[in-house]
Amino acid sequence: MVMPNTGRGLPPISEIAILTMALVVIGGTYIAAHIPDDVPLLLPAILAFAAALLLVLNVYLTSTLKPFAWGVFRQVFGWSLVGYGVISALLMFVFIRDDIPGDVLAFLIAMLVIFAVNIPLLFAFSVARYQPESQ
Repeated sequence: MVMPNTGRGLPPISEIAILTMALVVIGGTYIAAHIPDDVPLLLPAILAFAAALLLVLNVYLTSTLKPFAWGVFRQVFGWSLVGYGVISALLMFVFIRDDIPGDVLAFLIAMLVIFAVNIPLLFAFSVARYQPESQ
């Protein structure tokens, strides 16, 4: 099977998405390592802010793709967003139920929101880039 030519100068959306996810995982692991003691929030704040900036950059880069298989992208993104939204909501429930302090909970929720949008973006881009282009 011959794959379509993907060397058309696409921006590094997948790479940025992986970096974003790495920052979220590092921040979440750092927080989890300190619970139930007091959690220093400087590092998680920096990581969450950097991950949010990278996610915004990725959304912008994705929106500039022309031509692109937008129908396939929207379908994969939509269903992935539903799935990862449910996963994130369940994790939020666990954090709230475990009485995580409010300031720490805010960072965990911010990282879950980034996670819930970033992974579907990565999936949708990875699938749509190999589909026939639509106008």
